[in-house]
Amino acid sequence: MSTKERWWGWHKENPHVYQMFSSFTKTAIDAGLPHSSAWLIVNRIRWETAIETQGDTFKISNDFIAYYARLFMAYNPEHDGFFRTKKLKDEIV
Repeated sequence: MSTKERWWGWHKENPHVYQMFSSFTKTAIDAGLPHSSAWLIVNRIRWETAIETQGDTFKISNDFIAYYARLFMAYNPEHDGFFRTKKLKDEIV
């Protein structure tokens, strides 16, 4: 199974992660940042879920971060390029 397939399965089971990713990214955009790091956004999610909230903990694989950046830009084409991306191993043919 490819990393993208593993991510998609995990994403479908954890839709709240993308909701937070989208919300925190829009906060960064509204603050005037022309670009940002998907790692920064995911680490804020990690902070919020580990420190600021109660309940079950979960882990976001570092392997999945690039896919969240791509998903955000696909859903929000007006912000295409906000995250700078490189080809992933799964994309190299």
